[in-house]
Amino acid sequence: MPDNQNGRRNGKPETGAFFARDRAWHPPAFAPGYKTSVLRSPQKALLSLDGTISEITGPVFGHSMLGELDNDLIHNFASPGESAIGERIIVHGRVLDERGHPVHGVLVEFWQANAGGRYRHKKESYLAPLDPNFGGCGRTITDEEGRYWFRTVRPGAYPWPNGVNDWRPAHIHFSVFGHGFAQRLITQMYFEGDPMIWKCPIVGTVPDRRAIEQLIAALDWGNTVPMDARAYRFDIVLRGRRSTFFENRPEGN
Repeated sequence: MPDNQNGRRNGKPETGAFFARDRAWHPPAFAPGYKTSVLRSPQKALLSLDGTISEITGPVFGHSMLGELDNDLIHNFASPGESAIGERIIVHGRVLDERGHPVHGVLVEFWQANAGGRYRHKKESYLAPLDPNFGGCGRTITDEEGRYWFRTVRPGAYPWPNGVNDWRPAHIHFSVFGHGFAQRLITQMYFEGDPMIWKCPIVGTVPDRRAIEQLIAALDWGNTVPMDARAYRFDIVLRGRRSTFFENRPEGN
């Protein structure tokens, strides 16, 4: 049956088999330049298995589960009258399925370092200071057209113990729940014009430059808020040949 404009059949969520991932598009699971991939990469040949009911179905989320400031990282951890320190930005985009159709009702979670490049985490070891008014995490749900948006501050770069002097470029982490558990994926968003992207060992595992470019949010001048915040657009494709690269490990094997 033909799909309608919302990517559903007869008004129901997609429940058929998902498109297989293009392994030439995604990085290899074993990438020695990215040290942690060495231990977590598969040691045996992969098997192709049919999707199970638990994989092609998924959770249903509603706006009632969201707090008033869940998509405002500038204020959701701040004391009354205060706000997070840093360059204020808006991040927005659409979540699309493997056919390019919008996916509505998707829970999009995001987390990041503060403007100095430090995470609010008990095991964080970077010397940059914590921002007492920045928690670094939030969430939202896509609308009928697959759109999402949130406010935050641009995160800083930080060093990490991969090589002698490796740094992560500024980035924001995303977790996305589609309509099936096989679509639950995690990725990272980078910023247009950042030269550190091309020096990152994690980014370097992606074999196709076009796939890397899909991870880079474009500066969206038309949606900036004068005297307040710049805007960046980041669209996410859940599955299919041009799916967004997810965390060095293709899903759905």
